[in-house]
Amino acid sequence: MIVGHGIDLQIISQVAKAHAKSSRFAQKVLTEEESKVFESLKGERQISYLAGRWSAKEAFSKAWGTGIGQISFQDLEILSNDLGAPVFTKHPFSGEVWVSISHSGDFVQSSVILEEKDD
Repeated sequence: MIVGHGIDLQIISQVAKAHAKSSRFAQKVLTEEESKVFESLKGERQISYLAGRWSAKEAFSKAWGTGIGQISFQDLEILSNDLGAPVFTKHPFSGEVWVSISHSGDFVQSSVILEEKDD
């Protein structure tokens, strides 16, 4: 049964400005494992990755019903599976978490669905 759905849209250039303004911005948003991926990327791809993770974590917090604040960016981790698809590897939800991250131009949109398994 689906118990939550959250969507978030971010402007990538605004994330780039925030990152340029504060060297700690990426550290605030990304976990240690996500930061390793971030540091391996260059240029626009690096900022797109950061914006995507920001967006997906915001979408999770909306699906969870709290927004960022009661849970932090560090409570959530999104890595890629063997096929390159994003998956939540760390979250406080007891069920299944489904995530989709889409980039187009200067935008990134994420959708998160929280699903409890029926017994």
